[in-house]
Amino acid sequence: MALQKVITDRTVALLEQMDGLFDGFFEWLKGQHDPESGGFFYARSSWSMNQLPDIESSSQALNILERVGLLEGWQTAKKEKAVRFFQNKQDPSSGYFYEANPDMRGDDVMVGRALSYSVGALHKLGGAPLYPLPQKMNSMPGYIESPDSYEAWLNAMPLTNSWRGCDRLCNSAPYISQLPEAKQKEYLKRAFDFFAKIQDPETGLWGEGSGYVRISGSFKLETFYGRFRVPMPRSDAMYRSILRILREETARDMCYIRNPVNLLGYMRPEIPPEEFEEILEITVRNMGRLRQADGGFSRELGHSPAATNVAQVKEGEYYSEMPKAVPIGLGLAESDMNAGTQALLIRSFCYDMAGLVPPELDTSAFK
Repeated sequence: MALQKVITDRTVALLEQMDGLFDGFFEWLKGQHDPESGGFFYARSSWSMNQLPDIESSSQALNILERVGLLEGWQTAKKEKAVRFFQNKQDPSSGYFYEANPDMRGDDVMVGRALSYSVGALHKLGGAPLYPLPQKMNSMPGYIESPDSYEAWLNAMPLTNSWRGCDRLCNSAPYISQLPEAKQKEYLKRAFDFFAKIQDPETGLWGEGSGYVRISGSFKLETFYGRFRVPMPRSDAMYRSILRILREETARDMCYIRNPVNLLGYMRPEIPPEEFEEILEITVRNMGRLRQADGGFSRELGHSPAATNVAQVKEGEYYSEMPKAVPIGLGLAESDMNAGTQALLIRSFCYDMAGLVPPELDTSAFK
């Protein structure tokens, strides 16, 4: 269902302007593929770090190829190489998928994402894990042992940084989804009751931090709601908060551009045409500020991050506990895979909210 009842000329012009930001993107994407390992590197500088491509970037690249219709026609030999890439990341003793850097194993968010990304990528490629997944290996997190232990874990989660705290909360979703369906119901009831209890009734957001940090935390919880197809509560209040924050705060991170749009696309509020134009105009302007000369986009304003999952200690954006830094690039003024996949998602959501079919982008440079 289209969210916009009136499609204005300004809306169409802004979407065309957004499309222009992808000139050169697929040439950059092709340059991130490592034919030796079958994976994709995060950024150009990642090639010089004497390490294999990472799980998240490789999975995100496959998501991009699927989204623009390139995955189906990708060469069989390259798909088979990619299958082996993910299979080789699986630990036979636990069923999890790990990077070589041992610090990655110490961060529950990275471990959970790697599991979800790897299983999803193997499914897309027509492959399968080599070993049983954690639920069958009895290596699930301790908090999944019972609904009571899960509820205790939820209540103990610090939300002084909404983004980090909610990221950890939603990281329980892949584990719950591995449980038998009959067992899932009680875990989900505890989760949704808890989320409703801690949601700010005035703003519709969760946790603490700056406006964009709270939007980002709320977006993380949206992935939990979306996985189990449950509508988010207090969507009207959340819409008003999103509009205010877009107008008042500076988006220094591609996540700050994608997450509000993603939330709006999930909630599907009725947006007045003039406000939709304003949202689009802010979004396109912010995306343009993160575009890099090599053809793609950087996660952060002016440069790509040098490590994954690390707090940005700016304007109150702090973690109550600091995750380990896992190097992924050199932090240069360059494009990265995380920003690229988010940029395409932003485009998809914006066209969908406008009720328009996005035109095909020029992907010929990748072929």
